[in-house]
Order: sequence, then C-alpha cells, then structure tokens
Amino acid sequence: MLRSTICSLVAVIVLAGSVGRICGADDLSGARAKLYADYAGQLDELAAWCEDEQLSEATAALKDWLPERAPERFTLFVLPRAGSGEPVSKTTLPEWRKRWQVLRDEQAAALFELARRAVDGDQPSLAYELAVEAVRENPNHKAARRAAGYVKFRDGWYTPFEVRQLGRGKVWHETFGWMPADHVERYERGERYYQGRWMPAAEEAQLRADLERGWRVESTHYVVTTNHSLEEGVRLSRQLERLHDIWRQVFISFTDDAARLRRRFAGRAPRGKQHNVVYFRDRDQYNLALRPAQPKIDITLGIYLDRTRTAYFFAGEDQDPGTIYHEATHQLFQESRPVVHDVGARDNFWVVEGVACYMESLEDRGGYVTLGGPNAGRVPAARHRLVVDGFYVPLSELVQLGMTTLQADERLPRIYSQSAGLADFLMHDQRGRYRRALVEYLVGVYSGRAGAGTLAQRTGTDYDTLDRQYEAFIRGDGPAEASDQATRSVTTGR
Repeated sequence: MLRSTICSLVAVIVLAGSVGRICGADDLSGARAKLYADYAGQLDELAAWCEDEQLSEATAALKDWLPERAPERFTLFVLPRAGSGEPVSKTTLPEWRKRWQVLRDEQAAALFELARRAVDGDQPSLAYELAVEAVRENPNHKAARRAAGYVKFRDGWYTPFEVRQLGRGKVWHETFGWMPADHVERYERGERYYQGRWMPAAEEAQLRADLERGWRVESTHYVVTTNHSLEEGVRLSRQLERLHDIWRQVFISFTDDAARLRRRFAGRAPRGKQHNVVYFRDRDQYNLALRPAQPKIDITLGIYLDRTRTAYFFAGEDQDPGTIYHEATHQLFQESRPVVHDVGARDNFWVVEGVACYMESLEDRGGYVTLGGPNAGRVPAARHRLVVDGFYVPLSELVQLGMTTLQADERLPRIYSQSAGLADFLMHDQRGRYRRALVEYLVGVYSGRAGAGTLAQRTGTDYDTLDRQYEAFIRGDGPAEASDQATRSVTTGR
C-alpha cells in the first residue's frame, strides 16, 4: 500500500521515544497521525534495506503492512478469534524480521499509551481502536489484549468463551468451527458424528434437513442455527463476528460509559453475550417460516425481530452481505444495552435505519476493513437522490417521523437512501465532528429519551444548518448515480 501521503506530512525520525514526543501534540488524532507517519518512515527504511538485500517478499510485506487511510472513512483491523500468542524466539528470525519486530513492539507500546490517554480524555471509540491496533502490532501486548476482552490461556490469547471450549478438549477449525480434537481428521475425510454414531456427510445432511435438528454453531458472540450445512453456519458465524468487532470499535460508547471503559482498560472487560441467528437452507423456507410474523417477508433478504430477539437469513445466490450487516446491526443495537420497546415508534426512526444502512458499507480489504466513504454502501444512492432527483426531506421533518409513519410513507425508498447519507455525514463530515453526537443521539433514541429536537441539541447545530452542511458533504466529487436498494430490509417486525 502507498504510504507517501502520510510520510509527506512530517519528516521521518527515529521511533524511539515517540510516546514522549506525541504527548505534546495538540490532540490525540494528530498524535496518532504523527506516530504512524514516523512508523511508516521506519518501515520504508527497512524495506529499502530488504530491497538492497534482494529480499523481495520481505520488501512487499513491509510496504503492504500499513493501509492507506482516508479521512472520509474508517480503516479498521479485526483481531483473530483464536490463536497462539506465544512469542517467536528472536534468535530464529531472519535479520529483517528481528528489526521489524523491534519496530512493531515499540509501535504497540506507543499506540497503547495513546489509548490510555484517549480513555482519560473520554474518547472511548478512539481508545478501543488504538488498543486493537496495538494488538495487531504486538499480539502479546497484555494490557491491550485484556482491554479487547482476551485472557491468557495455555499458549495463546482467547476470549472467555474460547477458553471454555478449549477446556472441554475442543479445537477451532476454520471450516467446521469448534469440535473435539479427535474429530478433526474424520471430518476432513467427509465423515460426520451425529446422534451417537459416525456417518457420511450426506446422511447427516438428510437427518438435519429440519431446522429443529439443524446444526448449532457457537462462537464468542453468536449462536447460529442452520439446516443448510455446518460449513455455511461456520462461515456466517465468522462473518458476524467480524461485524461485531467492527461495530464495537465504532460504537463502543453506545455500550460503555466512562466507568465501564476504565474497567475494560484495567483488564476487567465485560463478558460478551451471544446473539441468536437462524440461517434457513433457502428462501422458500425463510418465507414460509416468517410470513406469519411479517406479511411482506417475500421482499426482504433478512430480518431482525425484537420479539424473538433473533436475526433471520437464508442461504443462496439471492443473499446479500449488506443485508446481513444491516439486520445484524439492528440486533447489536437492540440487545447490547437496555432499550425501550418499539424503538423509534414516536419519532427519530430514520436514524435506526440510517445507521444500519451505514454498516452495509463495510468492505473487507484483506487484512483490514473499511467502513463508510463517498462511494460505499448506499451513499452513491443518497447523492443521486439529492443531486439528480432533487429529493431531500429536511431534518426538522424527518426527525418527527416514527416507525409506522415512516414505513407507510410513499417516499420510503428515497428516505432510506437519504438516511444512509445522513448517517455517513454525521460519522465523517469534517473528520467526524458530529460522530460523538450521533452515538449520544442513538443512545437517546434506543433508551426512549430522544425527542424531535435531540439531534440538534447533541450536535449543537440547528437543523437548517445541518441540512446545508449535509448538502455540501454529499455532493462531493463522487459519481451521482446508483440504484436504490431500500427494499432489501423491511423492519416492521421490530
């Protein structure tokens, strides 16, 4: 990845002592940018040495380590669910690896020092994001691992759920999930263990065709029940865990107040709860099972029902990752703290949908993910609605619409697009100036304490001004064209 944009901002200096220097920066974000600029320069120097030594793979690894960041979107890392944290003996490493390890350890220490300052400065999302970045550099950074909810067990760092699985003699398999260690070889040969005996995989699939006898895939934060296949259940579980990691980095202040955040960084992270997900074998089964609860189920690709506290999806080519992110986001907001019944029933329902639409923009970039941006998710559709169609519902009107009123509105598809654009605006305009206000607004909406004027109060900006700022933000330089996909998610089930 190119890092010239970062490196051109500051002169490259020796990383040693970086923490002391960055502590004098005007703000934590600026300190973080400078820290990464210094680190990027050090990596470039080491990459140049590797190139001189004709170490092509090492050169590529160093140049690709830091993704290029842009102010209009998040660039976030996901920690592995399980894995060894045992340090590699430096005596066995090649010279370039030894040098890089020194830089990584120093970078991790500096990042976590910034994270602690962010905790003291009441910036929870930045604090947690920095802790995750510290673990990426040094997988054995004890304080950062504990802040992220991991505990040391045997030769690695694991979540409490994973420790329980390991204690029961199970191991993690990327295809089959958690299973007894002595089952792995036979599963890889195509055998399956069910109802007290071994059988061919095809026979097990027939026996589990009914959802009540389907596979149950457990992970740290999810329980996925499916009658499609064990492999698909595990794949979906991994996808959901990645979403959970990203959601927590961005919205940790939705769940953690200042006291809880300090406990987390003191090594007393709260134990995660599990969310229920049902994954049907096909659309027909999904429609048949859910039509009584949602008459319009046929036009959806997924749904979260707060009455059952379960998200429902189906397998097949029609399924869309954005829908999974959308509905699973509803579930995370609904189940991660005490909330009122029928969130947004009276007013402010746009933000419930808008923030779920925002999470549809999550893109896996290989080694990291991005979230938000002028050409991601539904933002191009929002731009099209405003710039091409001339459509916009003023915030003073939009915040007064409750769930039933909004979903009965003939403008619903266009309002969904606008809501996605508004969420992106509140997240990223002017380097996130309204980001904290948005999360506080969401807390108010989900706790039933928000009214029509809450968003203006939290942002400290009247609605007419926010409308003008949104227009300037959404026009940007990106293409004003995109198909509208608002009907992918129907949420009257909540």
